[in-house]
Amino acid sequence: MTQHDFSRRSFLIAGAAFGALAGLPVAASDAPLEIHVMKDPNCGCCSAWIEILEAEGFKVTTETSFGTALSRYKLDNGIPARMASCHTGKIAGYMIEGHVPPADIRALLKARPDAVGLSVPGMPYGSPGMGPEYQREAYNVYLIGRDGGATVFNSYPAA
Repeated sequence: MTQHDFSRRSFLIAGAAFGALAGLPVAASDAPLEIHVMKDPNCGCCSAWIEILEAEGFKVTTETSFGTALSRYKLDNGIPARMASCHTGKIAGYMIEGHVPPADIRALLKARPDAVGLSVPGMPYGSPGMGPEYQREAYNVYLIGRDGGATVFNSYPAA
């Protein structure tokens, strides 16, 4: 075997190894999105929203909290009282307050704005986990800014 043959063989092996490694970031992006949800243990709509997230491929962990402890958690994490709902999620450094649709969470993570996160204030009927979508009342998903302000991120008309 000549030095030239060895160099070509080494180059081919290195190329194959690089090709295998190049596929890793793609595989990593296919990993489930992990979200941690703080919720009242007695809330059925929170559980319904979690089931929707899981059906959409999210990996959900939960922690129970209620009353002033849950309210304090929201405020401490930048969610203004006027943007509050029943449960609060945390994903990739963003807060997700209330019945935010999975598609909007994915859009937030793709856009990566400098913001606290998303909120669907209150509990609008027909939002994910709050009754059938075909009977939905109109609602907005808000992007919460770091200054506490909020702008419409997405709108859902009445069905």
